[in-house]
Amino acid sequence: MAKKRTIRTIPQARTPPCERPPHERVRNFEEVSSSYRIEDALRESDRCLLCPDPACVAGCPVNIDIPGFIRKIGEKDYRGAYDVITGTNLLPAVCGRVCPQENQCEAPCPVGETLEPVAIGRLERFVGDMAIAQRWTNIPYIEPNGYKIGIVGSGPAGMACAADMAKAGCDVTVYEAFHQAGGVLKYGIPDFRLPNAVVDAEIANLKALGVKFECNTLVGRLFTIEQMLSELGFHAVFIGTGAGYPKFLDIAGDSLNGVLSANELLTRCNLMRARDATYDTPMELGRKVTVVGSGNTAMDALRVCLRLGAENVHCIYRRTKAESPARAEEIHHAEEEGIQFHWLTNPVELLDDGKGAVRAMRCIRMELGAPDESGRRSPIPIPGSEFEFETDMVVVAVGTNANPIIGQTSKLKLNRRGYIETDPNLAASLAGVFAGGDIVTGAATVIEAMGAGRRAAASMKAYLGIRDTEVVYRPERKGSAGKLFGIDIGERNYARVHVA
Repeated sequence: MAKKRTIRTIPQARTPPCERPPHERVRNFEEVSSSYRIEDALRESDRCLLCPDPACVAGCPVNIDIPGFIRKIGEKDYRGAYDVITGTNLLPAVCGRVCPQENQCEAPCPVGETLEPVAIGRLERFVGDMAIAQRWTNIPYIEPNGYKIGIVGSGPAGMACAADMAKAGCDVTVYEAFHQAGGVLKYGIPDFRLPNAVVDAEIANLKALGVKFECNTLVGRLFTIEQMLSELGFHAVFIGTGAGYPKFLDIAGDSLNGVLSANELLTRCNLMRARDATYDTPMELGRKVTVVGSGNTAMDALRVCLRLGAENVHCIYRRTKAESPARAEEIHHAEEEGIQFHWLTNPVELLDDGKGAVRAMRCIRMELGAPDESGRRSPIPIPGSEFEFETDMVVVAVGTNANPIIGQTSKLKLNRRGYIETDPNLAASLAGVFAGGDIVTGAATVIEAMGAGRRAAASMKAYLGIRDTEVVYRPERKGSAGKLFGIDIGERNYARVHVA
């Protein structure tokens, strides 16, 4: 019997990743950090206490059995670890790279009370990368049930919903407005954080389940949600279009040439390959680029501009580093690469060069007051502290709004901010329509969007009367309780009825 692990007996230091030197990585879009080697993964897996009541699972939006897959790694059963993860998450190589584990599964890790928490995200990435290299897939036997499901948007929420509905036996079609599937994973995250090849490999697993992808299809323009339910014959529809409509600063000079959103910059660079001289989608880059905002999208924009050849790249943020919403790892990488940060600074006007282009930004110094509704201290302008800041390109990364097309072309009920309103089961106001992810909650994480997609899939199965073993055979139903003649009470009188 294995000896029980304690804080004193486990490896004390968190196993670091292997990262390329800053001076080397800023010259290209190759991935910054490498996956763990086998010996690294084994060592880090030994740091997990294998808690009997793991808080990390509750911290994961899709409830991955984290101690279960880490135990498999420790046993050198890497395929078994993959099987455990993909029981709830089909995108381990993606989530292991871009999810903020430090705020989710790693935050409540008891090891972190004394030492650094277990590197759950890096271990997940290790398993996901090995699965891609070994071409592992988990394709269950699927009995077609005759139901036709439409998914609008091929981002994390749409992919998670599509996977669960395909496994349930449904004929699933995913509609994507862009020319490649993947949603924000493709257009919003640069290759140095999430290589396209990783996203494509995960999408291939969905195709193996029978999921069909229809790209260059803008739902709301080619056809509406109502037409999907009527003319196109879908029995249920899931909307996961995200929140990709950019916000701007709403200050004088907002419309000058040289001012663009981070969404436009990243989409043109990532999806339209503006960084590649062989593509006919070039982008004029400024010499001195300023990015306003300090979230993960801002970090991506800053580091992309550096790689595109900008001489100087600056970050303007009205709070301090401590209040920055970006991952600490992303800020650290940006600082290593030479990004210049200007904390407690806020733009108040963009100045014209006389030819319709931006030449400078007028800013004001800020100080922090009492916390606002987000829990962060409110920035307050310091009177008389205005100054000019030279720049010839401004990238705005201060958040996004709901994509408006679905709301404009359907009768779905929206909330006051333009997001789709749903009930607790993620059902929208039209019967048979469900929604989840950023289009419901506003900007969130990849894994939170996936969790919403899975919850919506469970609700869709209940709506359609599809037998869902994950619901019928709940873990709390053990022994003879809840059974009639040895059969689970949830199975009594089960029958599927198709109404012509």
